[in-house]
Amino acid sequence: MAEQRQRQNQQLQKSIPPYMKAVSGSIGGIVEASCLQPIDVIKTRLQLDRSGAYKGIIHCGTSVARTEGVRALWKGLTPFATHLTLKYALRMGSNAVLQGAFKDSQTGNLSNRGRILAGFGAGVLEALAIVTPFEVVKIRLQQQRGLSPQLLKYKGPIHCARMIIREEGLLGLWAGAAPTVMRNGTNQAAMFTAKNAFDVILWKKHEGDGKVLQPWQSMISGFLAGTAGPVCTGPFDVVKTRLMAQSKSGGVLKYRGMVHAIATIYREEGLRALWKGLLPRLMRIPPGQAIMWAVADQLTGLYERRYIHGNAPF
Repeated sequence: MAEQRQRQNQQLQKSIPPYMKAVSGSIGGIVEASCLQPIDVIKTRLQLDRSGAYKGIIHCGTSVARTEGVRALWKGLTPFATHLTLKYALRMGSNAVLQGAFKDSQTGNLSNRGRILAGFGAGVLEALAIVTPFEVVKIRLQQQRGLSPQLLKYKGPIHCARMIIREEGLLGLWAGAAPTVMRNGTNQAAMFTAKNAFDVILWKKHEGDGKVLQPWQSMISGFLAGTAGPVCTGPFDVVKTRLMAQSKSGGVLKYRGMVHAIATIYREEGLRALWKGLLPRLMRIPPGQAIMWAVADQLTGLYERRYIHGNAPF
C-alpha cells in the first residue's frame, strides 16, 4: 500500500507545469491570430450590420476589400494577436492550476465535474482580465469604415483605448463584461471537457501518459471541441459585440445592459438576429482551436516526453 501511494504521489508530481501550458497556448494564439483575423473582421461587421448592407460572408469580405483595401481585413490585428496571446496564456495556465486544485488528493484523478468547473473558472478569469478590454478596442477599430486615416475617429489601438477612457471612463473598456463572462466561461467549460473526451475516444490519449499526438490528430480534436461553444453562446456574443461597439459620445446608449440588449434585439430584429455572425464564428473558432491545439499539444507533448518521461524529444 505504501509503495502504491508513493507511485501515485510521484505521478501527481510528474505533471506538465502550468507555466509550460501557458507558453504553449500563447504561441498557438500567435499562429491562430495571423491565420484567421479576416474571418473575425467579417464576423464583427455582420453582427453590427443593422441595415442589411452585407448579403453574407463572401459579400461582406469582398465589399470590405473593395471599398477599404485588402489590409482592412486585418484591421485590429495588433490588439487581436496580443489579446489572443495573453488570453491563451492565462486560459491554459489558470485551467492547469484549477484542474490541479480540483484533482482528488488521494488518486490524482480529475472528475468531469472538476474539469468543467476548471474550464469555466479559466473562462471567467480571461474574460475579466484580458478579453473584455481588448475586444472593446478591437471592435471599435473594426467597425470604422473608410480609407483615409484622417477621417477615422480611432487612429490605432492605443489611441482608441485612450479615447474610450477619456470619453467613457476606465470602465468603458469593460463594456459588455457580463455577456463576455457568460460566453467565455461556458465556452471554456465545454472546450476543455470536449477536447479531453475526443483525445480519449479518438486517439486513446490520456493526460500524462507521455503520448504525443500528431498535429493532424490535435487539429481534429481541437476542431470538434470548438464547435459546441459558438452555437450555445451565440446570443452572448452578439450582445457583447453590440454593447462594446456603442459609444457614449453619440448621446444616449441604445442598450442599457445584457438583458435589455437581448430583449431589444429580439423585439426589433427577431430571434435569428441573436445568432448573427454564427457562420463566421463557426468558420473561425473551430479552425482556430484546431491551429492552437496543434501547436500547444506539440510543445507540451515534447516537454512531457523529455522532462517527465525522460525520452528524447525527437
